[in-house]
Amino acid sequence: MVNETRASRAEYYKVLADKLPPNALVVTSLGNASYLWAAMHHAPENFYFEDAMGLALPLALGLAVAQPKRPVFVVEGDGALMMHMGSLVTIGAVAPGNLTVLLIQNGVHAASGGQALTSSKLDLAALARAAGIGRAENVATPQAFASAMGTPPMGDGARFLVLSTRPDVEVVRPPIAFDPVLTKHRFMEALGMPRYVPTMFGGGRLGGE
Repeated sequence: MVNETRASRAEYYKVLADKLPPNALVVTSLGNASYLWAAMHHAPENFYFEDAMGLALPLALGLAVAQPKRPVFVVEGDGALMMHMGSLVTIGAVAPGNLTVLLIQNGVHAASGGQALTSSKLDLAALARAAGIGRAENVATPQAFASAMGTPPMGDGARFLVLSTRPDVEVVRPPIAFDPVLTKHRFMEALGMPRYVPTMFGGGRLGGE
């Protein structure tokens, strides 16, 4: 039997919840990335993804640009990153100093059943640096993560932390219903944004107009 020495996602999340700045916005990708974070630290300032693998990074990048005075954290998986590798290049080019990417490197597609990645040994921090993200590093333990989280979240360009994590294929039951529309409206209200009112043939408007 192989002795699994990597920390769990929950151990890293405990550190994140403890070190998270009070005005931070958090985007989590599909599956346990969102389910477990909701179970441990549900807040209106969380944006939970459902059924959109690989799109947490692009959304978080746009959010960081739109909310430059607030630190933005995004949790993405190594498998999802492989699907949208171009997002690294865009983050490196835009270089939002308020964005922190927390990449869960567990070597599997956990949300779809635990299939092994084709390249589970990639140095993803080196890959991020090659894409122009200078503040990229591999993190092997929750203690090292706590140390990294102790530095100011706002800096020169995005921050990219690769968290070495053991797989968690068993699905966590979240404490709330994961409805994408409700998630969007709750998040917009937390940001103080007016609700978008769609119309049947386009040309929607913002609430209050």
